[in-house]
Amino acid sequence: MSKLSSELPTRLYSADQIGSLENIVFEELGINSYDLMSLAGALVFKTIKRRYPHTSKLIVFVGSGNNAGDGYVVAAIANLNGIDTEVIQLCEEQNLKGETRKAFEYASSSGVSMSPFTDKPVGQNFNGRETLIVDAIIGTGLNRPIAGRYQKAIKAVNSSNCPIISVDLPSGLNSDTGCVMGIAVMADITLTFVGLKQGLLTGDGKDYSGEVVFANLDIPDFIYKSKGSPQPSSNRIDIGYVKGHLGPRKKSSHKGDHGHVVVLGGDLGLGGAGIMAAEAAKRSGAGLVTLITRNEHRAAALVRCPELMVIGTEGKKTEFAGLLEKASSIVVGPGLGTADWGKSLLLSVLESNQVSDTPVLFDADAITILSDRKNLLDNMETSYFVFTPHPGEAAKLLGISKEHVQLNRFRAVRELVNLWGGACLLKGSGSLTCSADAPDTIYLCSEGNAGMASGGMGDVLSGIIASLIAQGLKTTEALNCGICIHGEAGDLASQACGERGLRATDLFPFLGELVNPR
Repeated sequence: MSKLSSELPTRLYSADQIGSLENIVFEELGINSYDLMSLAGALVFKTIKRRYPHTSKLIVFVGSGNNAGDGYVVAAIANLNGIDTEVIQLCEEQNLKGETRKAFEYASSSGVSMSPFTDKPVGQNFNGRETLIVDAIIGTGLNRPIAGRYQKAIKAVNSSNCPIISVDLPSGLNSDTGCVMGIAVMADITLTFVGLKQGLLTGDGKDYSGEVVFANLDIPDFIYKSKGSPQPSSNRIDIGYVKGHLGPRKKSSHKGDHGHVVVLGGDLGLGGAGIMAAEAAKRSGAGLVTLITRNEHRAAALVRCPELMVIGTEGKKTEFAGLLEKASSIVVGPGLGTADWGKSLLLSVLESNQVSDTPVLFDADAITILSDRKNLLDNMETSYFVFTPHPGEAAKLLGISKEHVQLNRFRAVRELVNLWGGACLLKGSGSLTCSADAPDTIYLCSEGNAGMASGGMGDVLSGIIASLIAQGLKTTEALNCGICIHGEAGDLASQACGERGLRATDLFPFLGELVNPR
């Protein structure tokens, strides 16, 4: 039997691509969708027995498609194994077709109790430890908001006091975008099959999917890699990605071999942002780091991290103009502000890049300034530029609403590189990266946690990425390694400190371990 795996695959697929994969499976292996339903249903039941061994009552909600077929199979197997099982139907029996009809008949012949959905509360009169709900209402084909009795059924499921297992996908979640279509099931576990749906890991997906477990249903690897198989719509990355990109240093190396990062930021009242970005760059392995900031922040920066070189902007501009031209990478934006001081520093960076090809990372306020003055990049080579917006900043760069960005984060990150060039990181739950030289290739980072939703985290991330660029990684590699290191450091810090109250500087003790993979 196919094995369950908490180690998720790296290939992520859209709903259409999953359909194409299944068609190839049917042609190459000579099986049909009912065979896959049977395997999926058996694995769901196996998970119930393993994770919820005290289950004595099973309530299975089913719709009309193949996802419902999986649910009917689960119900049949559970009932045959002595668990009191009830199927709640949202589609009349006479309207069931094909393999789903066959699965219904299997459940019916197995003695499963079935009844149409009503508005009565579900699971309220049962012991929450012993009663479990299986969500097999809607699968990957959803492309419009949930309404009518389907909406009521999902509300009933969510209001129960029972654990919930979703089959393949929480009903109501868009499998391609990770966006909730009005309402969605809040699953404790999602068992997903054939191919990992990209929407489970970004946007709203993480909130609704619970623990994601994958099974390939015994589909051999050659199916995924054959010439006719669809290429993944995106690629999942985690801390394992870093190992192939950060090798050991030469024993004879010196500080000049590991790059010089220059960070510009920290207007009045915002000094901590630039300091954190600079320290993150140093802790991530940059040979030299210079912080260009307000004079009043120099003492704080050196007390916090004496290894930094700190230059105050109240001196002569020529003091740091040459430094920008010689830098290995530049970060502009943390605590920059949008007043004249910040704008002048951004202009200094852009002027320096007219005579050099230094990679520049634009973050925070630098993005806000550029969103109103895109002409500043006219006639400039943007392939060395890196943009790291959160959804609100991405909305400014694209001239749309934040809500529109979140409706389809994959589309948004691709549009960002098409419009602005270079490489882009769209931050958030399930951060995405894309670059203008390969706009069809999107990476999704599955590291990180909700505790990282606090001020300063983005500044630390910018410093890490710039440090990796300065050490010789290409911009896309640095983005990918940077978000994986940042996310994993956040996960380790949250294990030590808890999510609530997690500070950006709590990540620093873990960076040394993560930038030196064994």
